[in-house]
Amino acid sequence: MKSSRLVKGHTRLALATLMSLTLMACGSDGKDGEDGKDGVIGVNIDATPTLKVKFTDAKVEAGKVTVDFMLTNANGVAVLGLNKDYDLRFGIAQLTHVTETIGEGEEAREADWGFQWQAYINSLKQPSSVPDGVDNLIPSPQYQAGVEAASACETCLVDNGDGSYSYSYQVNIAEVTEPLAIAYDADATQRATLELKLPQITANAHYDWQPSSGKTEGIQTRNVVTIDACYTCHQPDSLELHGGRRIALENCASCHTATSGDPESGNSVEFTYLIHAIHRGAERHTYDADGNEVPAPYKIVGYGGSVHDYGVVGFPRKPASDCSVCHQEGSGAPDNADLFKAEKSNTACVACHTEKPSSHHSSTDCMACHNTDNTYHGTGSAAKRHGDVMQAYTLAAELSVKVLEVSSNAGKMTFKVQVLDKDGNAMEQSFIDQSSRMIVGWDIDKDYPAYNEASYSQRRIRLSEGSFDATSKSYTLTPAFDMPTSPDGKSFEIWSALEACFNNGGYGVADIQLTDCATDGVRSVAIQQEPYRFVWGNNGVDSGMDAVARRAIIDPTKCQSCHGKEIHHYDNGVNCQTCHTPDKTLRNDADYPGGKIPSSFAWKAHEREGHFLKYAGLKSGTVLKTDCATCHAESSGSVTGITLGRSADRVWRYGDISNGGADIWVSSDAGSCLSCHQKYLSDAAKSHIQANGGILDGMDEADVRNRAKEACATCHTPAQLMQVHGN
Repeated sequence: MKSSRLVKGHTRLALATLMSLTLMACGSDGKDGEDGKDGVIGVNIDATPTLKVKFTDAKVEAGKVTVDFMLTNANGVAVLGLNKDYDLRFGIAQLTHVTETIGEGEEAREADWGFQWQAYINSLKQPSSVPDGVDNLIPSPQYQAGVEAASACETCLVDNGDGSYSYSYQVNIAEVTEPLAIAYDADATQRATLELKLPQITANAHYDWQPSSGKTEGIQTRNVVTIDACYTCHQPDSLELHGGRRIALENCASCHTATSGDPESGNSVEFTYLIHAIHRGAERHTYDADGNEVPAPYKIVGYGGSVHDYGVVGFPRKPASDCSVCHQEGSGAPDNADLFKAEKSNTACVACHTEKPSSHHSSTDCMACHNTDNTYHGTGSAAKRHGDVMQAYTLAAELSVKVLEVSSNAGKMTFKVQVLDKDGNAMEQSFIDQSSRMIVGWDIDKDYPAYNEASYSQRRIRLSEGSFDATSKSYTLTPAFDMPTSPDGKSFEIWSALEACFNNGGYGVADIQLTDCATDGVRSVAIQQEPYRFVWGNNGVDSGMDAVARRAIIDPTKCQSCHGKEIHHYDNGVNCQTCHTPDKTLRNDADYPGGKIPSSFAWKAHEREGHFLKYAGLKSGTVLKTDCATCHAESSGSVTGITLGRSADRVWRYGDISNGGADIWVSSDAGSCLSCHQKYLSDAAKSHIQANGGILDGMDEADVRNRAKEACATCHTPAQLMQVHGN
């Protein structure tokens, strides 16, 4: 049996060997086939939470424009599946050199307005839905630039299947004769724009090139400002215009062209005009036939006859002649950042000042007189006239304030102060506004003095309320407040709100300079000086100790980047918290529930109408206080200025909205929330605050401090607060 199995095993082996030899004799089975193409790595367009668009090429053949572009997410992964039925639109414009003959005969002059965008896609709009009872509307037919929708063409959009796409324009830019004739020039810079709005995200892009050479660099440009300049005051989410479709400044500028207007109002919507007229806001005025100054608000009529009255806009930059808030030059600036100084346009002048800026002259040709090379006698160029306003602030910044000889006598603080010129010499009092003040505070490492310990009015003193020594050119000042009971070891500050006097610029004024304050028509400007901070000890300054700074809540540079040199009053930096303490007295306000509102700095900042345009002003939503990073201090990418739990002893004074505004006292973190949310606070929110140790109904400050055990910071971190506010 064993022998039989062995024979069968050998037989099978022999057969296998024979078959192998037979196959080898038949030859090779051939080369392996080539590897197939790798599959495309991408994300579907409906699923991507982020989106970037980048043009890669553009060309013009016989007037037909074709552009290539890529869609990716924030990580560079291809976004797939775009088709014509998405909300996808394309614009096309040419940068045209514009000249104009102004006047007739011997009075004629050739004006060079430089390079302006001219859209190829335009329509003529007739006035419709003109609202009744609205003044300053002059309905008239107007051209409007536009874009073309990809959905109107079956074959224009091509999907290459890898996140790259091409689009062939429907308009032939070499054959545009109606409603405006546009002469295509292959040597001129062309701009293609794209707008793609998805339910979850919006993306814009633009591409500038010269068709004759294919160049994208070294060609004529008109890039004057950047969207980042807008974000100085506005938040990115607040500038999603035209239904949220348009978010890129370059797309705005090449569509809001000089030939575009609003038919219902008759007003221009050219980008330069529109921006300047809107931001001039409530200060835009003109003069009637009798020489009276009258308001001239910029108005636009939107869909369905809705009126956008920009006369309610309060431009925060003061003085408004400080063009640098938008026209930012220097490192990182756009190519044509200095174009606003080139005297190439009357548009901005008329947009701000109207066609009749004073009672004695009217013109739309401002550059004829206000120019650098051939200035009409006494007027000065636009740069000089704006510069005259700003020069006083430049000169005031060269001055300084020096505090010396701080002491206490009979429970009152006394100190001396000098105003120094740019060379450090004490100045005569004639150049200093004698009604301007010095302000004292202590417990500056906390939240400044308790109001019932020393009111704001007691801690400030005018120069005129002290004495002036002509020899040392110093003032001796003794404010009205009583020194704190135990001042030793407390951190103090003496803060300057002093102002120097300057002449005004204008017709015939050669230079701005320090001027005797008794002169008619002078203006006073705050001297910029850091507060003098010190620790009290031994009846004066303890030179062996350093004052402790208050926790960082706001970033003053953010305030001033938007507001400029003036915010409201006492414009030496941002020291509002010195006077507007959490426990400061209430003010009457018949429009607020209960009839009383706080006067703390937090309340003033959070409730200021201009800080939240969702409900205030034009209700445009173009400024949103819900983005805490707009004002608050940041560190390592976190908005640390809104960190809770850092000042447990702080107590806020509020008015009881259900009891005629009677004083109620609120715990530290809860009071911060109420500065925005008091009149919207639900019963559930009140219960949540109180369940976590917050006090909303304190009888006085001591009552709150005895009962408060806030645990808000446990859950409400800065990141969580930003998230719940929509950031």
